[in-house]
Amino acid sequence: MLALEAMDPFVRRLVERLCDPSAPLSRNRHFHTFETPEGKAALRTFRRLRGLHQDLLTCVREGGEARCSVSEGPEGERRVELTLTRIKGRRSSVIGEAEWELLLRLPGVSEAFAP
Repeated sequence: MLALEAMDPFVRRLVERLCDPSAPLSRNRHFHTFETPEGKAALRTFRRLRGLHQDLLTCVREGGEARCSVSEGPEGERRVELTLTRIKGRRSSVIGEAEWELLLRLPGVSEAFAP
């Protein structure tokens, strides 16, 4: 599972480009890139981060609570658990440290976890 492993630098760069609103990477124009295993992993990660971002912004807008906790796994890997409590439900996600760093770059995320 990619979320718990170290992220490949190429995959990380692709996800950064997909998340960047000022210079997004077109999936249609670069379709050959996204046919590789690394490209498919980048798309999965991007979609997961986009979903978390949307849920986080909705949670904050509805007046819900967003919490995160960091733990170390048995092999030294760091994992971040996000819990979003909303009126209509709750979402918990465990992501790797690299995904957490990428998520924090998205607009509104740092503010949502600020005290």
